[in-house]
Amino acid sequence: MLPPLIATTLALEARALLTRVFRLRPFAVVMPMVAAANISAEAAKAIEHHLIHNRRELRARVRGYLRWLEGPEGRAATPPEAGRRFAFLKIKFNTTLTQFDIFADAISLRSEIDNGVWLSGLDAAAEDAIALAGRYYDAPPVVTYLDRGHGAAIRRARTRLPGGGENPVAIIRVPRERMVGSGIASSLVHEVGHQGAALIDLVDSLRPALQARQRQAEDDDRLAWRLWERWISEIVADFWAMAKLGVAATQGLTGVVSLPRAFVFRIQPDDPHPFPWIRVKLSIALGGFLYPDPQWRVLDRIWESFYPREGLDAERLRILAALEGTMPDFLRLLAGHRPRALRGAALRQVFPIAERQPAELRALFQAWSRSARPMLRAAPTLVFAVLGQAKQDRKLTPEQESGIVADLLRRWALRRSLGEVRAAAEKPRAKAA
Repeated sequence: MLPPLIATTLALEARALLTRVFRLRPFAVVMPMVAAANISAEAAKAIEHHLIHNRRELRARVRGYLRWLEGPEGRAATPPEAGRRFAFLKIKFNTTLTQFDIFADAISLRSEIDNGVWLSGLDAAAEDAIALAGRYYDAPPVVTYLDRGHGAAIRRARTRLPGGGENPVAIIRVPRERMVGSGIASSLVHEVGHQGAALIDLVDSLRPALQARQRQAEDDDRLAWRLWERWISEIVADFWAMAKLGVAATQGLTGVVSLPRAFVFRIQPDDPHPFPWIRVKLSIALGGFLYPDPQWRVLDRIWESFYPREGLDAERLRILAALEGTMPDFLRLLAGHRPRALRGAALRQVFPIAERQPAELRALFQAWSRSARPMLRAAPTLVFAVLGQAKQDRKLTPEQESGIVADLLRRWALRRSLGEVRAAAEKPRAKAA
């Protein structure tokens, strides 16, 4: 039988949990930010509905526990049994707080001057980056946020959250050191590529083809194909960035992985990322494959001059040779892959490759230099691609680039915010009609 003192102690603790649950108010009434810095209405709705469901479930569990304590089963229970049930209740409470904090971290920075609005602009750019030429899937809402660190990261939508439940939005962490310039686009679209690849089941559909190449290859080539398979999840995200951004993808990648030589050539068996030296070489080769232009040979020479292969041990040289030897076949396999989700289309066919050719980007930059109005209406990833190409051609200084990108992020954020306000205002009229 449960002693009254223990029963009241546990009841008080459970009621204390309940009061703290009621303190978890909706983000819409606690986050101070200008309207243009808000996350999209779709993202806000998905997050709030998820958290409302969690809070309701937790309140129901706490009240159920209190009823159990006061009922005949609870009064007849032993202290360890009553304590065990409360411990599980506390775990559920902490899980709810953890999920609340995940979204709070992503939203609270929106109150920072400039950064908040820029993040809303990055949300708009991410929405453009995840879109493909064809209705192959329903893209989830995307929320970006700033944090310390060298690289970006994503918590994909429709994946399991800590403690259970499905993440309702894609949350992309953007490193502060990439703000503000076109280099932010490479990190952003790479992470978007992880989400997009998951939506079309790209990685799992590629693995059998890569495994078949391993079986057909001999000796060093077999090792190379095994490495391509190990790295494929990161490579498809790099492909997504290249297919959307052109040379800006390689520029951003180079900025992230330009590290001391020991790290650039370090091959780690359990790392899903290609080691930096070969990753940049692959990006350059992919750029040359999708967008033929002499600039890729220039970039290749620059990278090799920064990190010459002279002085490497025989084993590393053997691996480099095998990877470079199989790289053309690997790129053809990747670009020509036809996942079932694309309904017969090859991967390269669903991206705006023709519009991102260097000649097209150069022509747009010249036109926009005469009149910026078309640039303001262009898709964000196209704008980033044009700016990246101009920077590569030495037609755009870092100072000019930073100013242009900051202004565009504000405009994209405002355009999206006003668009949602306009849509909300027109909805009652449509119902009345």
